[in-house]
Amino acid sequence: MFTEKEYDFLIIGSGLAGLYAANCASDFGRVVLVTKTNLNVSNSYYAQGGIAAVTDSNDSPDLHLKDTFEAGRGLCDYPPVNILVNEGPERIKDLIDMGMQFDTLEGELSRGLEGGHHRRRVLHAGGDSTGKELVQFLTQKIRDNKNIEVLENQMVYKLLCENKQCFGVLTYNPCDHTNLKIKAKHTFLAMGGASAIYQRTTNPDTTVGDGIALAYAEGVELADMEFIQFHPSAFYSEDGNTFLISEAVRGEGAQLFNKKGERFMLNKHELAELAPRDVVARSIFEQMQENKDDFVYLRLDHLDSKKIKQRFPTLYKKCAEFGVDMCIQVPIAPAAHYMVGGIKTGLNGETNIANLYSFGELASSGVMGANRLASNSLLECLVFGKRAIIHATSQSINNYCPEFNSKELHLNPEIEPEFLNQVNLIANAMNSQLGIVRCQADINNLIDNLEFIKQNFPFDTNEYYSTRMLNLIQVCELMAQAALQREESRGGHIRSDFEKENKAYMAHSIQTKDKDLCFVPIENK
Repeated sequence: MFTEKEYDFLIIGSGLAGLYAANCASDFGRVVLVTKTNLNVSNSYYAQGGIAAVTDSNDSPDLHLKDTFEAGRGLCDYPPVNILVNEGPERIKDLIDMGMQFDTLEGELSRGLEGGHHRRRVLHAGGDSTGKELVQFLTQKIRDNKNIEVLENQMVYKLLCENKQCFGVLTYNPCDHTNLKIKAKHTFLAMGGASAIYQRTTNPDTTVGDGIALAYAEGVELADMEFIQFHPSAFYSEDGNTFLISEAVRGEGAQLFNKKGERFMLNKHELAELAPRDVVARSIFEQMQENKDDFVYLRLDHLDSKKIKQRFPTLYKKCAEFGVDMCIQVPIAPAAHYMVGGIKTGLNGETNIANLYSFGELASSGVMGANRLASNSLLECLVFGKRAIIHATSQSINNYCPEFNSKELHLNPEIEPEFLNQVNLIANAMNSQLGIVRCQADINNLIDNLEFIKQNFPFDTNEYYSTRMLNLIQVCELMAQAALQREESRGGHIRSDFEKENKAYMAHSIQTKDKDLCFVPIENK
């Protein structure tokens, strides 16, 4: 039996995008913030580097825009990037006015340097704990706000849509086995990316693209699903444990060496270790392939160890737990980190379904292109989250809500072992067949493997694990199909059988249910 709830604003996701949007929306009506686990589990929480925004007289929005375009490899749309770099500083000021404390140096905001940036513009908090500091700050604001209700441990398994209009969602709580029907005037998807579908990832295991599957099922347009950003520097250990080694470490002077002791980035790009992420990740991958190694070294032994410990206290302690002295060198290898594509959105986070918005990593706003510029992601959450809320408040709403005769979800514990087994197999297949470098044969093998699982998994109708498996397979298939269609190498999509960029593909791939994949031109100035 469904318990029904009704709100003005329904926000799904508890990363920076969802938290900030919920705070913004609370000025205009009753808000519910729905999250899959709890408010401290999100990619945002683990973000180390910071937020890229122009806050210095030696910098400018035009320079930030230029860096974003260079990193995006020809697929950035001018209108959203222009909005990002110009409204970004305003959103930073909003946070500071709310009481958020960023790190300072001699009374001024401390600005870090990261890959692809030609200016120090990355603000950070807690040294290397920017995401954690932001999430905890906004979470407390939400806990204190009487206009915001938080619903934790809720798996959203269906969007309530009819006639190209969204009216809310259905959720299931696997902890107490309850089902909710949540109706809302405006629904906002801020559920994060999908990089945890890979075996080697920097993401929490909840980040598996649920929002993509939900949206696709209701005819929402998706864009650029072939592009996954592999972060160049994730900690490597033989037992498989990994965690992000912030790009800011290279911004402070850390250098990349192979096991032969050769510094290999000097001849790869003018910015060497601070080249855009796709360049650095591919270079590391090539070194590993050529030398048959599992990792390379990030060396810091030429830097001031005291400053390293002060700037990166969390990372220093984490490395020490694995017996690694960060001040000397750290073993690293690339890992799936960020979903560049996602739900296709307009300049206000709007989708092709009325009253349904998306922003943050789940959305494809046109900002990121084929490869995200470091630390633009948190800024995108703020800028387009705020724009989506403001846009929604300006829309006239039909209070009519149709009756949805939906089935409740239930949980069959007997399916869990096979579910976990297949999740692991899919993660390994994604790593090996749709990783940093992919080709037609590997992608086709992946599609065949996914189809085999679909045909043989012990699905149970309206069941929790069965629904999760169907969603996972759907997301992987969408990524594979888009990767197969883009017959070129660009940004986070590298084909060994099409090694060069092709001007014919200077366009966004678009996927919609029951329609063939197509390509649409980028939006120029």
